[in-house]
Amino acid sequence: MNTNPERPEVERLRAEHTQDAIEARIRSATRHSYLGDGVLGAIDGTITTFAIVAAASGAGFSTGIAIVFGFANVCADGLSMAASNYLNVKSERQIVERTRAVEEHHIDTVPEGERAEVREIFRAKGFDGDTLDRIVDVITEDRKRWLDTMLTEEHGLQLETPQPLRAGVTTFVAFLSAGLVPLVVLWACQSFVWSTVATAATFVSIGVLKARVLGGSMLREGLEALLVGGSAAVVAYAIAALTKGMA
Repeated sequence: MNTNPERPEVERLRAEHTQDAIEARIRSATRHSYLGDGVLGAIDGTITTFAIVAAASGAGFSTGIAIVFGFANVCADGLSMAASNYLNVKSERQIVERTRAVEEHHIDTVPEGERAEVREIFRAKGFDGDTLDRIVDVITEDRKRWLDTMLTEEHGLQLETPQPLRAGVTTFVAFLSAGLVPLVVLWACQSFVWSTVATAATFVSIGVLKARVLGGSMLREGLEALLVGGSAAVVAYAIAALTKGMA
């Protein structure tokens, strides 16, 4: 019988620090996760679409008008957000490529100056003497390793950047999938209340999914997503209710 409550935790940590587990974790750390693109798209899609539904309800508009404007928004805004994410990721890749080209030119033109930069980078990390000399030699004897080191250590860039198209598509699919929930429920039930309930459940689900993938409290993440999204809906409803007499 195991009487030590810490033993399962120790065994789990040991299993996570086998050679194979370490190599797998390091490999996955260099690959971009598209979870952030999906979560951002889903939350934004739900917020912006339900904000329109809430505003239409607050202003006293019909369900049909809310659905028409909501559907137009979820398509147009989803495409806009996906395009923005695509261009942003593409710009990040171009920065890496341009910086690599500049460093290649520097290595070809002033190799000793670039070696001195490598030496200074690792001297600042606490290495000196023969160890520092060996580090500089190992890094600079391989051109790709040398370039990669300059990009990550001198410029703080990530070598593995996401695919622009995949990032954009992930954002759009998540935006559309989550953003349609308030509209579909509103159309099916003809009820703002049920649309609100479904939207709240969507916010909580997004937070729970994020917690399951990244770790952390599912309750806290779910409530946080609900609070953030719900705040935008409350503001939209309140403004529409206060200004409906102006229409």
